[in-house]
Amino acid sequence: MAARKRTRKIFVGNVPVGGGSPISVQSMTKTDTSDVKTTVRQIKSLEKAGCEIIRIAVPDLDAAKALGSIRKSVTIPVIADIHFDWRLALEAINQGVDSLRINPGNIGARWKVAEVVSAASDRHVPIRIGVNAGSLSKKLLAKYGHPTPEALVESAEEHINILEQLNFREIKVSLKASNVPTTVDAYRFFSRRFRYPLHIGVSEAGPSFTGIVKSSVGLGILLAEGIGDTVRVSLSADPREEIRVAYEILKSLGLREKGANIISCPTCGRCQINLRGLASKVEARLKNIDKPITVAVMGCVVNGPGEALEADIGIAGGKGIGLLFRKGRIIKRVEEKDLLNELMEEINKCNCSTG
Repeated sequence: MAARKRTRKIFVGNVPVGGGSPISVQSMTKTDTSDVKTTVRQIKSLEKAGCEIIRIAVPDLDAAKALGSIRKSVTIPVIADIHFDWRLALEAINQGVDSLRINPGNIGARWKVAEVVSAASDRHVPIRIGVNAGSLSKKLLAKYGHPTPEALVESAEEHINILEQLNFREIKVSLKASNVPTTVDAYRFFSRRFRYPLHIGVSEAGPSFTGIVKSSVGLGILLAEGIGDTVRVSLSADPREEIRVAYEILKSLGLREKGANIISCPTCGRCQINLRGLASKVEARLKNIDKPITVAVMGCVVNGPGEALEADIGIAGGKGIGLLFRKGRIIKRVEEKDLLNELMEEINKCNCSTG
């Protein structure tokens, strides 16, 4: 693991981003923003899952005007996601959002950009420059031929220059593509040249299985190289799954500790219980746990406790009988049918909230 890249610190609401702050986890609502009740309900479910920043699409004025009621109903910071229309940005700021996602080069006349920047400065609203491989300018596509990492970085630089010329530096940047190597190289190139905090993610990663693989590979590489200040996993799935995957990626690299870390053996010919079913039940029971805890679900009573020596609590199953252990030390022999309940009872003794 490389040391974290030192970036400038900004605040999205009360959440610090960059400057060595914990890597924050965010998602985006998948509702009609003008439907306040449904949007608030989804955000609250994401808050419960661990979401720390939420981004909301603002396609029209009705959506922009709904932001005030939404913001007052939730506790995590709200980012207004706006394309092209400077008036929607101004309305979003007036409604009390904590940040904007808008590319200044796409707004139009410089005076329109200046008005947005002035309002953002007055309200201490940072701006995220969101460069996407699918929406590069015709000029850059003509220059590079296709969305190369260099093209993504040059696009970001153009937008940054506009804001810096207006003395605005409360900026964070994303450079996303659906192609993992393109995304990784774009962030690498940008990180070498700039100190603005980075929102990292793989764009349009796909449905759960393929999206999780792409996101884990892309984010894992960047985070291991010390790149990234806030993350979003983009999945064609329930947004709560995005939060869960993001934390698992961060936990696997030792960057954040939240909830249960489950380790389980892949099974082999020595396994005499339905370990996959048991592991799935344990995972479901611990899905909403808050306190960091490592739980082992092993399929061999001979090697299980020793192989899971670092686990806080674990079980190892055999034919008809299993072992309950803590830190590799066996504390009880348990009938196979009681393994799950005995494990949960032992976890509850640790004062872990299982939701």
